[in-house]
Parts: sequence; structure tokens; C-alpha cells
Amino acid sequence: MSRSYRSGEVSRAEERQLAVASATLGPWRTAAAVGALGGGVSLGFDAVVGDFGLGAVAGSLSLALMLFFLVGGAGAALGSRGGSAADHRIRRWARAHPWRVALVPAAALLVSDFLMRQILTSEGFFSSFWDGLGRAALVAGAVGLIGAMSGARRRA
Repeated sequence: MSRSYRSGEVSRAEERQLAVASATLGPWRTAAAVGALGGGVSLGFDAVVGDFGLGAVAGSLSLALMLFFLVGGAGAALGSRGGSAADHRIRRWARAHPWRVALVPAAALLVSDFLMRQILTSEGFFSSFWDGLGRAALVAGAVGLIGAMSGARRRA
């Protein structure tokens, strides 16, 4: 059920592509640095406290992933100046649809956190899934709220 692009409406498949494209415009190098720093501090704290093992590593990696997707997604939702004309159109679409953009880093976090927990820990399927879902909901809420507030501020 594709709608005409000229009328300003896009199909669901095109919306998914635009959401992913807008998420790729985030500051992912900065997000990687923030995630690595947060995960490293968490792992160091666990080592100092004496709680060191695969569970501590998984917890630190989970925090690092959450920070990575939070910073990258928030940066994509805020959208920086510059880039090509296509980037401007993608960012304009993202400002109009912040909650759809927020689902991309949240879904990526859910999948990566779930897989990491399944590989490194002995957590069950549902436990890993619910842990990841909770973190993904936090990221989606924060990124969507940041995007919505940013879009409202720019319209005002």
C-alpha cells in the first residue's frame, strides 16, 4: 500500500528506511567513546568491590551498549547542521517523526543486549529478553522525548 511521495506521504517500508537512515546520522564515534567509558568505569567499580566474573562483564557491557545507543540515538534525534541536501531532508523527516526514529536504536539495543547476555551469562531466554526490553524502553523513551522536545523547540 504505497502512497505517493509527491504528496508528502510515504509507505511503511519507506518510513522504516527513513528511520534507519536518520539514525545513521547520529554521532556514533562519540557514542562509542561514551559507551566504552561508561562500561569501563562500571567494570572497574565491580573489580574494586570484588564482584568480578562473567556476570560483572555482562553488566558492564550492557551498560556500555545502553550508553552507546542512547548517545547515538539522541544525537540523531537532535540532528546537527551540515551535510548534504539528502541529509537535510532525512533530518527534517526525523524531526517530524521522533518516536519512529527512537525505535531504531532501541531495537538495536534489544537485539545486541539479548545476544550478549545469552552468550556471556547463564540467564534464561525470557530473563535476558526482559532485561533488554527494559533498557530498550528507556532508550526509546529518552531518544523520543529528546527528539520531540527538539522538534517543538525548533518550530517555536
